[in-house]
Amino acid sequence: MHTVIGENRKKNQEQLIYDHLLSYVRESSPEEIINRFRALFIEGNYPEYEIKAALDQLAAVKKADQEFKFILNRCCHIPINHWRRQPQLQGAIPELVGLFENYPQGNSPGSSTARISMRRLRPLVQDFINSEQYLTLSRLAQVFSQTAEVNEKGGDQPLGGLISRYPYLYAHCMLGEESNYEQQQTVRQVQTERQRKFEVDLSQYVTYQVRRSQLARKYPPEKVARILKPQPNPTLLSDREMVVALKQFVGKVEGPYTHRDLAQSFLTQTTQTKSYEAYKHDLYEYLTGSIDPGYGQRKFNRQLCDLLKNSIPTSDGQKLSDFLVVRTCSQLLNFLVVESGPSPNHFVFVDLIANNGPARTVGLLLKIVLICRKVKPYLEKRLALLYNHYESCTRDTVQWLIEAFEHVNLALSINFGAVDLSLIT
Repeated sequence: MHTVIGENRKKNQEQLIYDHLLSYVRESSPEEIINRFRALFIEGNYPEYEIKAALDQLAAVKKADQEFKFILNRCCHIPINHWRRQPQLQGAIPELVGLFENYPQGNSPGSSTARISMRRLRPLVQDFINSEQYLTLSRLAQVFSQTAEVNEKGGDQPLGGLISRYPYLYAHCMLGEESNYEQQQTVRQVQTERQRKFEVDLSQYVTYQVRRSQLARKYPPEKVARILKPQPNPTLLSDREMVVALKQFVGKVEGPYTHRDLAQSFLTQTTQTKSYEAYKHDLYEYLTGSIDPGYGQRKFNRQLCDLLKNSIPTSDGQKLSDFLVVRTCSQLLNFLVVESGPSPNHFVFVDLIANNGPARTVGLLLKIVLICRKVKPYLEKRLALLYNHYESCTRDTVQWLIEAFEHVNLALSINFGAVDLSLIT
């Protein structure tokens, strides 16, 4: 028989558990905390009666099947938020989350009281494991996994193991609509830390390559190797692919102009645009400069032209506004990357990469974001949809997508981050 407790009492029981866990997290080793989670949520034989009783009462609440997953999610975030600030403790994060991966089925060991308690708790924990809360928690744990770096080149490993490489996906893959402020802060801070690290690694790698190239003109390879300490490539691209990507995102792409130059010129030009219809015409010319002519003439340019022509046609005679720019650029990203739906439609994106190459394809996306920075989060969300769709696929089968993610990481870091690669221009 379900025990019904008042809302205030329920909140007090929740807070009692949160405060209890927080007090132990501050004083105990990760091993002890993980053992406490195992005893409380998996085995049902927690040594402290008051805490176990509070959990049992929360599991008996009328809406427990809807609410308990949020309580357990917050319980997990309490140690995670503490451990992530200390590099020597971060390895405990995937271990804690992994407790639930092989959640036991059948009857629980222990006393009859523990078994009765777990009969009520077990389906609630199972619901948590199957929830969006646990999925986002697992992705966050993957960022701290010690095996992530080791398995980066494992073709038979799932794409999901690479999530740590792409900070621009974190907010869309590790937070849900129900994420509280503390969880949002955790993910944002981890995102900032990982982004900063990538930018530093990228800067060191590029500086090393430039210096090595300079020294190679003067000295034999053996002496160059003694003078310079090698810096690893921070991407999953080859050194040759990196050269192509850096030229695309830093160098001159159309005559003497970089992507930033072209974007600034376009923005200056459109301040004089008389109508939204004229803006769309200029936008078409701006974008097709990044498309291989042969590919564009077959079908793509016509598709792009039709898309723009049919974009908010009732506003064609109006003056250009911020709303019209954002709406148009959002529709372009839908078309170029992926449109939402039960089975995400991303044929255009796959076809672009196959025919235009990942560097020029991402360069096309970059051109849109450079003229309308407000749609950068929207681009990231589009890419997160693809990540979600292919997360469980082996890397060998989605190599095209990994290459795209790597190029996006470079393009956004170079053009929106703090990294300065002006030495290679």
